[in-house]
Amino acid sequence: MMNVQVDSKAIELYSSRAYVVGITGASGSVYGVRLIQVLLQFGITVHIVISNAGWRVIKEELRWNTTDREGLLSEKFGSYAGTYHYHPVADIGASIASGSYRVDGMIIMPCSMGTLSSIAHGSSENLMTRAADVMMKESRTLVLVPRETPLHAIHLENMLTLARLGVRMIPAMPAFYFGPKSMDDLINFLVGKVLDSLNIDHRLFTRWGDTNEQQGEQNPHRTN
Repeated sequence: MMNVQVDSKAIELYSSRAYVVGITGASGSVYGVRLIQVLLQFGITVHIVISNAGWRVIKEELRWNTTDREGLLSEKFGSYAGTYHYHPVADIGASIASGSYRVDGMIIMPCSMGTLSSIAHGSSENLMTRAADVMMKESRTLVLVPRETPLHAIHLENMLTLARLGVRMIPAMPAFYFGPKSMDDLINFLVGKVLDSLNIDHRLFTRWGDTNEQQGEQNPHRTN
């Protein structure tokens, strides 16, 4: 269980929010897992959608036993302040497939080039891409965290198409100016950049211009 210390005022401030978090088959499933954990610790409601390829990457990268998917999610996400709802990617009739169902936004982290292409071309062939399409048509926040390298022209053109529509593109490019000391620090940096785009105050990394003293030597939002 990943812990950040979140005070009661922060939970009160953010607990009315709800977000969809998608995890695709791009490498970096740990990013999406960490994002879900942090959102739940803020008391936020999280709707989880994981593609079939995403489940495979979770198994291979995190070494999790994905045989009982719902049982695994309960084990990993069931002990936080917020609540989560799992929607199978084939459930095109799920609540989040409709614009009439209110959520504050959606983050796909990591986002594969295949999913990004489907969203850019309005192809709602599953719940992941349909929910993303709903975010755009309802003018809600949509954040994509693409994880691919190198990028060819089609990848870049699809990203540009979405950026022009107001989709926030946060490539999985960790920074080093804040002096990361572990893999967790790099993961938290990317999650923190997503939280910034959602206007959620956090201290997952030291910002440029801040000193360790300003952040606190024992950063209350650092992982244990």
